[in-house]
Amino acid sequence: MPEIRNMTLNFGPQHPAAHGVLRLVLEMDGEVVERADPHIGLLHRATEKLAESKPYNQSIGYMDRLDYVSMMCNEHAYVLAIERLLGITPPIRAQYIRVMFDEITRILNHLMWLGSHGLDIGAMTVFLYCFREREDLLDCYEAVSGTRMHATYYRPGGVYRDMPDQMARYQTSKWHNAEEVAELNSNRQGSLLDFIQSFTDRFPQCVDEYETLLTDNRIWKQRTVGIGVVSPERALQLGFTGPMLRGSGVEWDLRKKQPYEVYEHMDFDIPVGVNGDCYDRYLVRIEEMRQSNRIIRQCVDWLRNNPGAVVIDDHKLVPPAREEMKGDMEALIHHFKLFTEGYCVPEGEVYAAVEHPKGEFGIYLVSDGANKPYRVKIRAPGFAHLSSMNEMVTGHMLADVVAVIGTQDIVFGEIDR
Repeated sequence: MPEIRNMTLNFGPQHPAAHGVLRLVLEMDGEVVERADPHIGLLHRATEKLAESKPYNQSIGYMDRLDYVSMMCNEHAYVLAIERLLGITPPIRAQYIRVMFDEITRILNHLMWLGSHGLDIGAMTVFLYCFREREDLLDCYEAVSGTRMHATYYRPGGVYRDMPDQMARYQTSKWHNAEEVAELNSNRQGSLLDFIQSFTDRFPQCVDEYETLLTDNRIWKQRTVGIGVVSPERALQLGFTGPMLRGSGVEWDLRKKQPYEVYEHMDFDIPVGVNGDCYDRYLVRIEEMRQSNRIIRQCVDWLRNNPGAVVIDDHKLVPPAREEMKGDMEALIHHFKLFTEGYCVPEGEVYAAVEHPKGEFGIYLVSDGANKPYRVKIRAPGFAHLSSMNEMVTGHMLADVVAVIGTQDIVFGEIDR
């Protein structure tokens, strides 16, 4: 008989399927995993401590860099926490814009997840398809905030600015002649809202294409059906939220159960899995993209018919218009005070949570009445999911570890913080 002995294997932190800098120490019996020990902290940037060292309005940009695939949703929780402490409510138009961009962000996140998860398990084409649609949505980010990723678009009291009336267009170059550019610009002739509406018209067909590639693909099903099964009771005990919890059959979604902004006016469904395996979590996220598309469409229709302010008119919290600042001494002083020392927030503590693409993303904020927070604690959904790694992979093969990391949709910016 050959001698069989257990071995310890390092998975990551530079492994392409580790989704960032995850280091897994795996105890293997041949090719079967006996224990998985996740080592984290290789990306730690002290986000919470940095946010405690500067004025409230200067930390919004840090939130984008937590889960760097769901930028505006991170900002949303932080801005909601500040607004609750200040006791202010943003204008209704700003709330609709926030909900619309939350759902655009959800689709962005799920496209990134689907593409990379497919790539991990061996499906190349779906990665290219997903990035085709991501490109259009990142253009929407750029149109409102000036940047494709770290938007800093949500502000306490509303959003940075209203949506542009003109969508940016491609120019002719040595790579694209006039005819090609005219085709590229065909859906960019109107405003940003027109562009988003044209996206919502064709996106369901795009999701059908992803499903054609994967949903009944026998290799995909062999890699995901029955892998990483978590029962609904265990999912609740482990602190799962978002698609990880709904994939196990628990119908919990903060947008329905604890509505914020204008979600109570939206018509959408909560997709729920049955078996709690990787395949069900895949189906839940696919259906979430379709539901997000519905919500975006409802927001576009409302925003078309309801012009108005997108930020509160209080120069103690929101900088005056640049034009006004150049000509009015009082406006200049407001501007200077806001960007040097910010504003003081009343004493108190608050927890604000949003239904982030990965689960419940929460910000616990303690104020001692100063212009910077006394304590910031971030509740990252991925952290709770990663802690279940050992339980989910024990008894599976080494190749299934990759499938489980993929199904958890882990991004290390929010886990290490």
